[in-house]
Amino acid sequence: MSTAVEFDLIVLGGGSGGLAVAERAVQYGQRVAVIEPAYLGGTCVNLGCVPKKVMWYAANMAHARHEAEGWGFPAVHDQIDFGKLVAGRNQFVNNIRSYWGGYAQELGITVIQGKGVLTSATTVAVNEQIYTASHIVLSTGGVPFVPPVPGKELGITSDGFFELTELPPRVAVIGGGYIGVELAGVLRSFGSEVTLLDMLESVIAPFDEMVREVATENLHHLGVVLKLPFRVKALTQTGAGKFIESSDGEKLGPFDEIIWAVGRAPNTRALGLEAAGVAVQQNGIIPTDDYQNTNVPGIYAIGDITGRAPLTPVAIAAGRQLAERLFNGKTQAKLDYSNIPTVVFAHPPIGTVGLTEEAARKEFGDEAVTIYETRFTPMRYALSAQGFKTAMKLVCVGKEQRVVGLHLVGDGVDEMLQGFAVAVKAGLTKAQFDATVAIHPTSSEELVTMKTPRDSA
Repeated sequence: MSTAVEFDLIVLGGGSGGLAVAERAVQYGQRVAVIEPAYLGGTCVNLGCVPKKVMWYAANMAHARHEAEGWGFPAVHDQIDFGKLVAGRNQFVNNIRSYWGGYAQELGITVIQGKGVLTSATTVAVNEQIYTASHIVLSTGGVPFVPPVPGKELGITSDGFFELTELPPRVAVIGGGYIGVELAGVLRSFGSEVTLLDMLESVIAPFDEMVREVATENLHHLGVVLKLPFRVKALTQTGAGKFIESSDGEKLGPFDEIIWAVGRAPNTRALGLEAAGVAVQQNGIIPTDDYQNTNVPGIYAIGDITGRAPLTPVAIAAGRQLAERLFNGKTQAKLDYSNIPTVVFAHPPIGTVGLTEEAARKEFGDEAVTIYETRFTPMRYALSAQGFKTAMKLVCVGKEQRVVGLHLVGDGVDEMLQGFAVAVKAGLTKAQFDATVAIHPTSSEELVTMKTPRDSA
């Protein structure tokens, strides 16, 4: 290998978190290299948030077209040009990739195409070239997980979903978490027959009980067939299509596509962690302290590989705080991982921040917890034959009724949550919510007008 090339900071992984720390570091005068084997932007831009949201918007337009008759417009029953949608989505993603490439060059970030492998605590090898730096950030994200069952190759992952150029008529989605619920909703909205299955008895299992219940009702309303619980034993194929067999002998199918959506695994294999002495758990997660430090001085980890809140904005925020600490003299800078808002782009969307009711009761005790809850059909469906339900819950604790959890399901909650997340983060009370003048008529006004606590019994 040739002589080592020196930098102040090397970032392994050009996703949102890696780019965030690189951007901030180079602005503080550091010589920065970002090593990326695929495309800048990582999963979020290329195979996650961005292309997913495009598909979600298209699905919403499909809903509006079918509901328009009740509002006086002619009924529309034609099918989506799926190929045209995919082409437009891909162009949109390519534009973002091009932006990041130009912006990185403009900032003075050196982008190295290839897979980086640690060869020591201060060196990285890429394409037979050695690079060295006193600070190395690991931000390699996650990859779709596929369980080792017979016939697993008959299914595609969420990555494969974005490679589809034709709409599959019959689809099974294995996994009832974020990704599974989102993909099932999109495909069903476009007209596919969709079956969603999970080994648990509920979709969106970590969320508040109210959210899970209403999300399930909305999936039924959408026309998604739910098979819960269902433990996959094998995938098979015949001339009729693909089939899924359960451990108790049930057989589902035939399907044209089966999508694995059972979660993502940390992309930390073959990174050379052992050569650098970096500790890693058996599941691939790299443990860090509150300041993103690994067990090796000078090597840090951010984003999904740390096992904490695998969300794009979290990786970005952690990367920026890390750069502030390392290169801007803010020695105590770190990300506060509490009260992080999140949205599932289901149909309709789900939004949540803070503690679930169950978690609040466990932490503070039943007597300290007060619940306010409402369920209704929003005005959005006033002239439609029937519409999705909206549900809202405030979880409050103590005599002052501090709002420690806020959980929403319904049209528009993805946008309204951001502002209310500020309120939860600031520790506001139910009285302060009540003192806010409502905006009428909106769904969000319900969050500041709920007066009667739910009976705890």
